[in-house]
Amino acid sequence: MSDKLKVVLACDTFAPDINGAARFAERLAAGLAKRGHDVHVIAAAFDETHGTRIETHDGAQLTLHRLKSHRVPNHKSLRWVEPWGLTGQIEKILRAIGPDALHVQSHLLVGRFAIRAARRANVKTLATNHIMPENLIKYSFLPEFLHKPAMKFIWCDAGRILRRMDAVTTPTRRAADLLERATGLTGVMAISCGIEASKFANATPTQNLNPQLLFLGRLDDEKRIHVLLKAVALLRDHPNVRVELVGDGGERKNLENLATVLGIADRVKFTGHITDSELPLAYERCTVFVMPSIAELQSIATMEAMASGRPVIAANAMALPHLVHDGDNGYLFEPDNAEDLASKLRLVLEADSTELERLSQNSLHLIQSHDIGRTLDIFENLYRGVGSGYATMDNDPGYLLPIGRLSEALTSALASWRDETLTIRRKAEELSSEARERISDASEELREQLEELKDEVIEQIEEIKDAVKKQARRLRNKDES
Repeated sequence: MSDKLKVVLACDTFAPDINGAARFAERLAAGLAKRGHDVHVIAAAFDETHGTRIETHDGAQLTLHRLKSHRVPNHKSLRWVEPWGLTGQIEKILRAIGPDALHVQSHLLVGRFAIRAARRANVKTLATNHIMPENLIKYSFLPEFLHKPAMKFIWCDAGRILRRMDAVTTPTRRAADLLERATGLTGVMAISCGIEASKFANATPTQNLNPQLLFLGRLDDEKRIHVLLKAVALLRDHPNVRVELVGDGGERKNLENLATVLGIADRVKFTGHITDSELPLAYERCTVFVMPSIAELQSIATMEAMASGRPVIAANAMALPHLVHDGDNGYLFEPDNAEDLASKLRLVLEADSTELERLSQNSLHLIQSHDIGRTLDIFENLYRGVGSGYATMDNDPGYLLPIGRLSEALTSALASWRDETLTIRRKAEELSSEARERISDASEELREQLEELKDEVIEQIEEIKDAVKKQARRLRNKDES
């Protein structure tokens, strides 16, 4: 058996889309490519162009098969792919590649047709479920009284499609249990999306003298960002609290209006989308990360905040309690309850430096179980058909046990790990800076060469013009004589 794999990921959403499913698919694909595997991604085109091309994502070169698509009405970024002839189109791609496995990231559209194509082409199929009906129903245009039956239908449809898979995974055990209850599936594996913690390592301690709350993600209804804004308005005893909302979405205008109505518009910053290089800095400058969402199957943004050594306050909903251990690395609040969120925020805003350090250390301690390397190992084995029933370290029974305060031995080990990851981040930044300098130098050299070439071309054109004029004069003189 060759060590090198050929893997195809079929995605309804992929970079440059910004959401959990897209970011997981991008990191998985890039991680596999960096290990030397041949990785292809089938996804919607993000503009009017489509076709096969090489794209760079997360520092790795991937082969993208971009499908003709159109913007989803009532949504700022999502696009839908034309379904006509899609099975045959994807089957042609699969037969040309001859993959070891097709990994579907969503069963809604692209994934659904990719599964049909894979069965025709006799390709092993796996699926990771990132879908929560609550994330979709807002954009369905259905009247509210049909929301519950529609969500039931979506779960039933998921079960019907996912039963055809050779393996089904989802990011956490809580999400796996939900999927099994809602669809009747069995044997769903809990595999963390994983995170490269070194990208977010920093030596900046958590402080609350100039408190800043951070939310990062889509500004959409199911994220419940309005609850965060209402909670901040209740913190009248903390008028210096600032809020940074990183991301964009369909609710942005409504949230801007709400901030004005609540009288906190001058304390809320809508940053919009930021670059990958700016991302770690957003976590580093915050006091606490807040995730009020009610529909998270894991939450990569929450994991990034933990890797940055920040406390997290999250809704006690879906899989968020798997990451946020109440009283250990942050606090859980009752979903949609602004008063409860405000009370939990006060616990961080009024904590002393010792308590803030405890919360930060526990975030770093817990995130170590979400190492992207382990996630990649598991998926490599699944693609090869080796073993079953895998789970990442965050699903060990001890992961959910209360921490309190870390022992001296664990604190020392954590300090060493933090130093190592910070060193890795700095080296990566140095290499990135060096690469940018080389590109800049190469670009400048190319510009100079083009300028020289332009001068030579202009000179040659002038010489040709002179020659033509001389020839014209000779011919004119010959005619006159």
